[in-house]
Amino acid sequence: MAVAARATSPEAPCPGCGCRSSRIHGRYHRRLADLAVAGRKVVIDLVVRRFLCETPECGRRPFVDQVEGLTERFARRTPVLRRTLERLALALTGRPAARLAAHLSIPTSANSLLRLLGKLPDKNPGTAPRVLGVDDFAFKKGHVYGTILMDMETGARVDVLPDRTSETLIAWLRDHPGVEIVCRDWASAYAEAVRTVCPDATQVADRFHLWKNLCEAVEKCVGEHRRCLVEPTEDMTADTADVEAGTAADDEQSSRLVDELRENRVAVPV
Repeated sequence: MAVAARATSPEAPCPGCGCRSSRIHGRYHRRLADLAVAGRKVVIDLVVRRFLCETPECGRRPFVDQVEGLTERFARRTPVLRRTLERLALALTGRPAARLAAHLSIPTSANSLLRLLGKLPDKNPGTAPRVLGVDDFAFKKGHVYGTILMDMETGARVDVLPDRTSETLIAWLRDHPGVEIVCRDWASAYAEAVRTVCPDATQVADRFHLWKNLCEAVEKCVGEHRRCLVEPTEDMTADTADVEAGTAADDEQSSRLVDELRENRVAVPV
């Protein structure tokens, strides 16, 4: 669905010097994608005007009038659509967010959503979260590793450190006080950093490493006691087959009884 619109303001402020100008230099069309209406994709065909700044000292002579709340410089989406796509990308990331956006009739690609995320301003928290998650990740697997910090109560990313050394984490913890619980892996560098800066903080292992260590311990235990397991014999196999045959016979007999009762119009609870 296309919506035709035209900017009618007689003058506009220059983005360079701030002086208002009414000298029109020309017009052109802009096509802006907007939120869907009744499940239909919406495109706004907007006619905007170019103005000439009348201040001689201004370096930006021609400029385009921006409609507040509708247009942004070089944008092909309305601000409300851009914010909606940013929220989808923050919640679901690339491909899942793109599939949901297509279902909402605001189609876009996974790469476009990732570019929107890359343009979001970074947050610089003054204090650390109460429950801090610390783990390493690979910028380039096998070569360059960094550290990601998470708020374990909200699941939000707090910061990304350029390496996984204790010195870098120590400097970050000193600049961001307030940690009470640290959820980390078994890296000794992280443990040393927390003990140095936050000796009163409780250190716990994250869920992934707990399950990983449990699986390794069970596998080791089973391997050590493999001889305690009895090898199946022919008698055990025959007993198992008899049990399975008896169970199948009982199920067949029960089904036959239910069918007979229903044929005689006897109420049978399901």
